[in-house]
Amino acid sequence: MRLVLASNNPGKLAELQGLFAGLGIELVTQGSLGIGEAEEPHATFVENALAKARHAARAAQGAAIADDSGLVVDALAGAPGVVSAHFAPLAGRFVDRETERRAQDAANNALLLERLRGRSDRSARFVSTLVALRHAADPEPLIAIGRWPAEIALAPSGSGGFGYDPLVFVPALGKTVAELDAAAKNAVSHRALAARQMRALMRDAWNLG
Repeated sequence: MRLVLASNNPGKLAELQGLFAGLGIELVTQGSLGIGEAEEPHATFVENALAKARHAARAAQGAAIADDSGLVVDALAGAPGVVSAHFAPLAGRFVDRETERRAQDAANNALLLERLRGRSDRSARFVSTLVALRHAADPEPLIAIGRWPAEIALAPSGSGGFGYDPLVFVPALGKTVAELDAAAKNAVSHRALAARQMRALMRDAWNLG
């Protein structure tokens, strides 16, 4: 079964390929099929993931899966939430996409620390929502949600990962996400949790594997 991933992120593709191994799925990115990115106008992860999956399924005329994920901070009423990637405004021009990404990450982290200054409640979680459809008009989307409980540190620590990883402290591991190696992160992350749920749903509802 071919399943179109509504993303062009090679890391996300590799991670999901490993997690879905043995199900008889050929996972391909929408970009490899010439499919552009969908709009993400909604206020919740599940609505945005569903919109992205429907867009990819319609364009590919087949099954698709999408992920919408981000950081949820309780003291900020759930922010940055669905705008996690672009939480802070970013001005200026950049020589390449990677330089822009690093600048955006730094601005996002600085704004997060500023908004939490003086607050005692620093509870947070990374959330990943996966939505899979057999076709664009599928009335029964499969929905899996992974939540990774954490706290926001007072200062960044660690050099691994990206985004908010240096500020997201996982009490169960005693480290920030940026202090974990890739294998450890991928074994327990919010996306890994969601993918395992999705794997079980695909086995039961789609009779895969």
